Amino acid sequence: MLNKYARAFFTRVLTPFAALLIRLGVSPDAVTLVGTGGVVAGALVFYPRGEFFWGTVVITLFVFSDLVDGNMARQLGRSSRWGAFLDSTLDRVADSAIFGGLALWYAGSGDDNMLCAVSIFCLASGQVVSYTKARGESIGLPVNVNGLVERAERLVISLVACGFAGLHKFGVPGIQYLLPVALWIVAAGSLVTLIQRVVTVRRESAEAEAEAAAQGGGNG
Repeated sequence: MLNKYARAFFTRVLTPFAALLIRLGVSPDAVTLVGTGGVVAGALVFYPRGEFFWGTVVITLFVFSDLVDGNMARQLGRSSRWGAFLDSTLDRVADSAIFGGLALWYAGSGDDNMLCAVSIFCLASGQVVSYTKARGESIGLPVNVNGLVERAERLVISLVACGFAGLHKFGVPGIQYLLPVALWIVAAGSLVTLIQRVVTVRRESAEAEAEAAAQGGGNG
């Protein structure tokens, strides 16, 4: 749902900025690389120190590069397999940095092994959720399912919670508990999404094999 509506809204908002970058001679790949570097830096510099508010501000500024680079490519008429591959690959790097930064905080000054484990689960499950779709499509299946918590939902829930949790350092009482709640929600939602995709691939695979067998029998 977030992918469908939020992406359309921000694409319209960011189109003039994308056009400006094109006029300045910036390439979509450069935007992708800089955006990922900014997200990784924001997550791994601020989050392990418990600076959730400022880390989220930095990450949010750079995370929109995911929309800008694609917008630029469409305006230039350069949408390519390489661009899609680079974008998808670096998305995984950025996601890993965000949850890795949270895991480092809980393994260190945050001193909570359970939430460290939940953060690592969010990191790993996000990668596997993406892999199940990519692998299913690579063997010719559509993987036609809208998962409960996909990448957009994982990022929005986690970043909003991190940003608000960071307000605890500005004197807002009790707000730091939003982050653990959000991590548990993302972990549970990612598990459900993974199961949804696995079940869908199993069903689509069985349907494809049954159709192939029926066509083979008819030809015989």
